[in-house]
Amino acid sequence: MTLVKTKIGRRAFIRNTGLASGGLVLGFNWLASCKMTPEQVNSLPKEWFDLNGFLKVGDNGLVTIMSPNPEIGQNVKTAMPMIVAEELDVAWKDVIVEQAPLNTDIFTRQLAGGSQSIRQGWESLRMAGATARQMLKEAAAQAWQVPVSEITTKEGQLMHEASGKSAGYGEMASAATAIEVPEEVELKDINTFSIIGTNKKNVDGPKIVTGQPLYGLDVQREGMLIAMIVHPPAFGMKYKSMNAESVKSMPGIKDVFHFEVYPETVEKQWSDGGGIPELVAIVGNSTWECMQAKKALEVEWEEASKLESTAYHDEALTALLEKPTEQPARKDGDVDAAFKKAAKIVESTYSAPYLAHNTMEPMNFFAHVTSEKAELLGPIQTPEFLEKTLVSRLGMPAEKIDIMMTRMGGGFGRRLYGTFAVEAAAISQKMNAPVKLVYSREDDMTQGTYRPSYKVKYKAGLDENGNLIAWHVRGAGTNDDLIFEDRFPAGAVDNYLAEKHVLPTNVTTGAWRAPRSNFIAGAEQAFMDEVAEASGKDPIEFRLELFDRAINNPVGDPKKNDYDPERYAGVLKLVKEKANWNDTDNGKSRGVSAYYCHNSYVAQVLDLEEGSGTPKVGKVWCAVDCGIVINPLSAKNQVEGGIVDGIGHSTFSAMTFTDGKPNQSNFDKYRLIRNMEAPKEVETFFVDNGIDPTGLGEPSLPPIVGALANALYKATGRRHYSQPFISDRPPLVG
Repeated sequence: MTLVKTKIGRRAFIRNTGLASGGLVLGFNWLASCKMTPEQVNSLPKEWFDLNGFLKVGDNGLVTIMSPNPEIGQNVKTAMPMIVAEELDVAWKDVIVEQAPLNTDIFTRQLAGGSQSIRQGWESLRMAGATARQMLKEAAAQAWQVPVSEITTKEGQLMHEASGKSAGYGEMASAATAIEVPEEVELKDINTFSIIGTNKKNVDGPKIVTGQPLYGLDVQREGMLIAMIVHPPAFGMKYKSMNAESVKSMPGIKDVFHFEVYPETVEKQWSDGGGIPELVAIVGNSTWECMQAKKALEVEWEEASKLESTAYHDEALTALLEKPTEQPARKDGDVDAAFKKAAKIVESTYSAPYLAHNTMEPMNFFAHVTSEKAELLGPIQTPEFLEKTLVSRLGMPAEKIDIMMTRMGGGFGRRLYGTFAVEAAAISQKMNAPVKLVYSREDDMTQGTYRPSYKVKYKAGLDENGNLIAWHVRGAGTNDDLIFEDRFPAGAVDNYLAEKHVLPTNVTTGAWRAPRSNFIAGAEQAFMDEVAEASGKDPIEFRLELFDRAINNPVGDPKKNDYDPERYAGVLKLVKEKANWNDTDNGKSRGVSAYYCHNSYVAQVLDLEEGSGTPKVGKVWCAVDCGIVINPLSAKNQVEGGIVDGIGHSTFSAMTFTDGKPNQSNFDKYRLIRNMEAPKEVETFFVDNGIDPTGLGEPSLPPIVGALANALYKATGRRHYSQPFISDRPPLVG
């Protein structure tokens, strides 16, 4: 067991809040680390010590934790209570979790994104569970007049073996409220875990499959109106006029009006970056009536800025790849000199298009704004930032704004940008009525917040023995800088240069599952294979040699690199073993890839099978080092989902533009992967190293793109430099 402190000096991580009678209620700091030194604690801002989470042990023995993070399908609503239940030593059936509303006074980082929920909650959740267990033990010891050291626990029961006395947690919960929070508690040895590391089904599963209301689209309120929006047909246009009066007379229509989402007086947050500033709102009794009004509405728009095309973006990004930057992102050694003496040089350029998010549940939000208060309810990844925007947009103090979160039918970064919620609030304020804003699929797909389009150019130099002596990468993205300069192979090559450009554009862009990594990983790993072939070495052995260099003789300060080469090499070795990589006579074309992002390491081998002249995706082997796996069932689901998502979007999907207008508005033109095109089998292996958990919702997607590209080369003899791969080859069939 490990002893951890619940407070250092006057700064407490956990307090007995005394907020409820008949049970024990603990407030705890969701982000505090029980491994901090006193010096680290003293350097933290005071607000970090505002208690931001609650753990309740009721007199009925049930244990509840408030979950501040939005549930976006990553299953934190199951995994987080598993951590508490483990340290509390309570039966899993007696643990429930409640979705907390937005409350910036007691919660921090109420955000779903970056695969950080479990990583950031791991230590505080363990400490909270262990503290409650210790306080219950002390309450029992006082009641039974025995030493607390003689009290044991198991599945929500307190026991004293010598006297034969026992009690459920619920029986001691009230007495525990009088116990002071201990200054230090013992955490379990990870080898004794009985809940963490076991398969637990999604706690919302029964409600999902039986259609119970969980999502924003399920929201119903008395007197609620439906709102839909009309936005400009092209990026770079603004509102001019419309035939509103004739449409207002249609059945069920209450109003049609033009409005600015963000007037100049509004103080915008980073989460407001994806919206279109001027819209037309149609408000009526039902979705159907609003849709009919949209068809009849004639809106005139005028050009406000250059109407950009896909060709313009492509040409501008290509031009940037030829321009050195004024200041490199990273430079080790002398790349120019190394290329001059290189025996062989390999150069390649890769590109990828804009991508839409296409969540299963389209954008929606409920709002009821009156002169006294604002009530909002819906699927949002960034409620805290939404509140800040609404304070400015509605002219209302934060304490009068109540934001509640529903489960989300997909997000992938799209719901980081809460413009649709701001729109709902603005419409409700104008109508002085409760309103549910509903986007159609076409509304969502054509209004932006896309994955940026990217281009990257690689150049590698090899000596006469096939050793990598120089590496140059220069990348450019629309509204994004693309390059992670301190990731592999930085630190493994004597001469290394990383440069990045940004192309500003009026097409709105934002985070898309595994931002930047979703493209650069595939490009890097495809190029790595091309360089390995030029060196005459096996692709895995070529990579492992570089990791050996980073381990034993790193270039520059190894602390500057944001990866651990031993863990990186470890997943490659594991997937090599599990996939039987050296079996070259299996009749399949296979590719390998490995990447680090969101604090986790993933390596993959993908097999393509020949069938009727068309390669089929056969099996994928995936090795993952994400530290301790809380719920293997959920973890495998996330890995498999990322793999299917990566294969699908890199093979089929693209958003293109003509004079600023999106050419794809629904799934008839925007191609997604189909069931028969998914891998026949995915086998996942987790590294068991006892390290604290890291990210998992996103890391499996980026490398699969490279593994697929490398397998396609083996199958077809052609390298694929542009996504979607379908644009220049027959479709994949699973």
